[in-house]
Amino acid sequence: MEYNDLYEVLRKEKYSEQLQQISKAFIIDAAEYFEEQKKDFSMTGIDFSDSVLRARKQFENSKAIFKELILRRKKKILDLVFVAAETGIMKKDFSNMLDFEKELFEELVESIERGDKKLKDLMEGRKVEEVKSKMIVINEDVGEMVDMNGDVVGPFKKGDIANLEKEVAELLVSGGKAGFVDE
Repeated sequence: MEYNDLYEVLRKEKYSEQLQQISKAFIIDAAEYFEEQKKDFSMTGIDFSDSVLRARKQFENSKAIFKELILRRKKKILDLVFVAAETGIMKKDFSNMLDFEKELFEELVESIERGDKKLKDLMEGRKVEEVKSKMIVINEDVGEMVDMNGDVVGPFKKGDIANLEKEVAELLVSGGKAGFVDE
């Protein structure tokens, strides 16, 4: 990969409404290109020659181009997510997504669908059940304690699994004494 290749990919993405097809190895190629560029100007140390300054500037420009490219692709993916969530149809651009973009797309569509379901439930007068307890795994021994209702819970040994009130579970997790089972 070279600077002009990176710029050309951005140019195509910029002037098209559709998500553009890029090589599956594009991210890896870009990472290798950035490493090569870093080596070009870092081997000379604190040299202020024109070639080193040009190499450093090209590296900065390359990074900016890459960031803009990824930002534009994310925006297009978000647009596709809204279309897919509203129509239930996955657009053909799905095939132009890189693997991590497909995963992002699917997670966002699922998240919007969950939000829409909660909205529908609220509109129909159904109360959305709030999570009252959380399942945790104990990371270190914990003595007895009092929960939010004044009940005594514990003691717990390292490796124990407990279903505790959400607030108590979050306190133990934030203190590093436990971890959530579902995460």
